[in-house]
Amino acid sequence: MDKKKKKVVDDFAWQEYDRDEFRENFPALAKELEEEGVPIDSYRTGEERDVEDELMDFSGYNPTVIDFLRRCETDDEALEIINWMEAKGEITPEMAKDLRITLVKRGVRAFGSKKEWGWYDRHRKRG
Repeated sequence: MDKKKKKVVDDFAWQEYDRDEFRENFPALAKELEEEGVPIDSYRTGEERDVEDELMDFSGYNPTVIDFLRRCETDDEALEIINWMEAKGEITPEMAKDLRITLVKRGVRAFGSKKEWGWYDRHRKRG
């Protein structure tokens, strides 16, 4: 009975760990800390407003291919939009190729959250 009784506070992350115990309990984190780590490309401070939250003036606005893709439910619908816009000359073949690659690798939601019916009305400046 030489083990001390564990208290609730012992489960908090700020407690000290023996290196071997830490590796055993958190192998992936230990590997990240001991090797090169994980690169952080960007971060949010919480101070910036999300573009989705900003009210915009849409008078004279022409939707982009991304706006159309964000209306799609499925990858197949998105591919149809990309093919149609390329055939009509609205986007270049290079852009179409890049969009298809993104679609295959990451899916339709890679272009942003789905724009539901009424999105423009909810995000327009009134006045």
